[in-house]
Amino acid sequence: MYYHIRIARPTDNLQPIIRFYKTGLGFEVLGQFTNHDGFDGVMLGHKGARYHLEFTRKRGGHAGKAPTEDNLLVWYIPDKAEWQAKIDHMISVGYAPVKAFNPYWDVKGKTFQDPDGYRIVLQNAEWGV
Repeated sequence: MYYHIRIARPTDNLQPIIRFYKTGLGFEVLGQFTNHDGFDGVMLGHKGARYHLEFTRKRGGHAGKAPTEDNLLVWYIPDKAEWQAKIDHMISVGYAPVKAFNPYWDVKGKTFQDPDGYRIVLQNAEWGV
């Protein structure tokens, strides 16, 4: 059985994070909340997908930056034209690719860094084990 997965992460940059994942990657706001026990947050994803991302901000708190350059979320996009269109879109809305920490990801992918220093890879390949 497959379950829905939520990947949750704190941020100090809630609005820039929303812009990165919504405007850059085309995610939708699936839900959001304000001042829920001192937290503001948003759930971003694609309707019908079995995953979504949640970003929260603790009022008066400090989340900090990514611990390393190798903290990644990877999207496998096998269609070359679709992959290139996503790369071109990210660049057109102001997000430049960065050199991957692990050179493996530069062979068939492009890496982008979000406002917290976490990285996403758009990989032009099928995923398989």
